[in-house]
Amino acid sequence: MTQTAPESSAVGAAGSDEHPKRFASLDPRTGEVVAHHPVHSAQEVTEAVATARRAATWWAELGFDGRKQRLDAWRRLIVKRLDEIANLVSAETGKPNADAKLELALVIDHLHWAARNAERVLRRRRVASGLLMLNQAATVEYRPLGVVGVIGPWNYPIFTPMGSIAYALAAGNTVVFKPSELTPGVGVWLADTLAEVVPEHPVLSVVTGFGETGAALCRSGVDKLAFTGSTATGKRVMASCAESLTPVLLECGGKDVLIVDYDADVAAAADAALWGAMSNAGQTCIGVERVYVVEDVAEEFVEQITKRAAKLRPGGQPSADFGPITMPSQVEVIRSHVQDALDKGGRAVVGGTESVRPPFVEPVVLVDVPEDSLAITEETFGPTVTVNRVRDVDEAVRLANAGKYGLGGTVFSKSRGEQVARRLRTGMVAVNSVIAFAAVPALPFGGVGDSGFGRIHGEDGLREFTRVQSVTRKRFKPVLNPMSFSRGGGVVGRLMAIVKARYGR
Repeated sequence: MTQTAPESSAVGAAGSDEHPKRFASLDPRTGEVVAHHPVHSAQEVTEAVATARRAATWWAELGFDGRKQRLDAWRRLIVKRLDEIANLVSAETGKPNADAKLELALVIDHLHWAARNAERVLRRRRVASGLLMLNQAATVEYRPLGVVGVIGPWNYPIFTPMGSIAYALAAGNTVVFKPSELTPGVGVWLADTLAEVVPEHPVLSVVTGFGETGAALCRSGVDKLAFTGSTATGKRVMASCAESLTPVLLECGGKDVLIVDYDADVAAAADAALWGAMSNAGQTCIGVERVYVVEDVAEEFVEQITKRAAKLRPGGQPSADFGPITMPSQVEVIRSHVQDALDKGGRAVVGGTESVRPPFVEPVVLVDVPEDSLAITEETFGPTVTVNRVRDVDEAVRLANAGKYGLGGTVFSKSRGEQVARRLRTGMVAVNSVIAFAAVPALPFGGVGDSGFGRIHGEDGLREFTRVQSVTRKRFKPVLNPMSFSRGGGVVGRLMAIVKARYGR
């Protein structure tokens, strides 16, 4: 293997005075500038992809063992510098440092799993040839695509994109990553640290900027584009990629439901609902936004969640339960959803429109909210939750499945949790816990409907960034060879006799 001279992993160094256009990333808690980053042009994005394509051949040729060694070294470096990246995540998102470290713990576990399991999942393996092709040896193998583009979100700026980045790299691809304009420093940090352990080629490159930079990545000729963000933006990404038939993986958020059955542990359900709804200031694609409680335990549940929610406090200090609304424009969305729910007859048992105090939003718990309210039908993405009573779990499932989203869900029930879970039209469900599926590296993650399609994490996540190659190899001359113009007149007849004898019973 020939070692080449190092190349920069970030297209235009962060804070470079030489780049003609720059923008600032801000701490949403204070408005202070965290750092400046380049606004990369379409030409620079194209050049980044071309550089990544040259690196892709080398990265793929390292093989599973070689890539695992490098990814394991990266994991150890991330652990060593965990406080540094946690502080950066906290600064760019405003989330408490403890929550940033929790996010990083998930990143480290997933990176370890992807590197460890890539060979087992993707290597060439033999498959049965079947009766008619007994003379053929058949194999299937999952080969790298080449260059994968990743467009990441700001709410979990390291965990969510690493669900694509780590698995794409482990599968043998190089990656060009466009982080959110709200959290560009996290993306640059990832590329810079990987470059420390993989100095030969930029197997992870970062381009920073706004929507135009992301659109350029869609049109840059990458072999697949993985996007996380809103459904509306996801549709635009898909349309752009369709111009070049670039396949896409879309994770577009949700309106996740928590169902509380009559025999649930109500205290545990209330605690889980509150964490699912309010952690990270409710800015979680798989966060709990709707709760349906069976009438038998509804009063107790509302009492429990009200008591717990009233104690939570947002803020910028380390002792705060959650931080600010990272994206300023989301504040008005949250306010409008709360107001609409109240205007249509819902009641606020905790907070209300007065809870919206930019950049922070205090907890809001709404009950008896009509099903046509924005707080029920659209993604709110704030520390709010609706709680509605239902006659039974059948009604809860019907209402849960009535929406256009289908990402995750939660069921609390002592006797039939898994049974109810299987009836939900979602990609993932947690039973008697909340969001647990995201923390299990072996489980695929993704949704249906307006929540998108494709899967990250687990075996499906590794295969998502590969192309399947099937190969047959003739082992010996067949007794019957119907696929030849020199076949005898009775070959097909004898073949049909075999088919009828074997499969006609």
